[in-house]
Amino acid sequence: MAATSYTPASLPPSGEVETIAVLRRLAEAHRYLAELKGVAATIPNEQILVDTLSLQEAKDSSAIENIITTDDEVYRSDYLAKTFATPGAKEVHRYAHALKLGFDEVRQSGGIGLNTILRVQAALEANSAGLRKLPGTVLKNDRTGTVVYTPPQDHTVIVALMNNLVTFLNSDGLMEADPLIKMAIAHHQFESIHPFYDGNGRTGRILNILYLVRCGLLDLPILYMSRYIIRHKAEYYRLLQAVRDDGNWEPWLLYMLEAIARTAQQTVALVKDIRSLMQRYKQRIRTEQPRLYSQELLNNLFRHPYTKIDFMMRDMQVTRLTATRYLNILVDMKLLGKVKVGRTNFYLNQPLFELLGTTGS
Repeated sequence: MAATSYTPASLPPSGEVETIAVLRRLAEAHRYLAELKGVAATIPNEQILVDTLSLQEAKDSSAIENIITTDDEVYRSDYLAKTFATPGAKEVHRYAHALKLGFDEVRQSGGIGLNTILRVQAALEANSAGLRKLPGTVLKNDRTGTVVYTPPQDHTVIVALMNNLVTFLNSDGLMEADPLIKMAIAHHQFESIHPFYDGNGRTGRILNILYLVRCGLLDLPILYMSRYIIRHKAEYYRLLQAVRDDGNWEPWLLYMLEAIARTAQQTVALVKDIRSLMQRYKQRIRTEQPRLYSQELLNNLFRHPYTKIDFMMRDMQVTRLTATRYLNILVDMKLLGKVKVGRTNFYLNQPLFELLGTTGS
């Protein structure tokens, strides 16, 4: 175990953080974020993006913590019915549920309270252990087992730092800095406090998205940052530690702003592709099966890359017989592919599945 733990200073940090290089990259990040916010509003039902992109973010954020699953396993699982293809898929669906829970609370309250953070982590981990009370938590290198970081150990210190962090997240006047700068600083602080026994990385990444929503930079929790972090994982952890070691914020802030810009840019392209695909499906169904078409039907096909009879019954409030008939017509039109797994028939929106799986890769 490392000899001493690191106790981060209270926020805001001292010294100038908005350097010329940071401000230059900040402008690009804001431009793409604004474009993403605008293009997301062109999708007719917000649940389409919330449901599909939260699962992709959940899958990639979980992969950072070595929880590995496939798109196929994720889409064959059903959180509401508590049926999961694999344990990894179950973790991914818990993450998506935690993200949506936090989003709903922030949208309703306009702020990010400590109780919201606690509920997000509890939903992720399916327990209510809360903030760490016992010493002994260390972060180790996955390969060598050596301790790379020892966070604060004392419960009262953790509570005080978390209360300070919550104040920082909700008090715009506490630091005269751009919200994206504050988001990056808050993320570093949260990961340095490491307030929970488990789920700190994933909770921290959810907190990033909730903060962007709280500041009005996004209307929906759809910024897809974890895939960028996976591709630059060593740099992410190196820069986290570098700020603790030397107090130089610039490289960390540049990294986070680049992650926001690239992620927003890729998500804009993805949302535009989803919108175009929805239009093609809409036109074909309205032209060839006008009595079948409804916006609710279209929403179902794009909320669930793998839909099934139960999903359609639930979303459209129709009988099993009607849902089955609708799906079989769409299979005959080759808009859906039918796949049998065990005793369940899944109806695959193949073009949507491919879009979600390849963006940013």
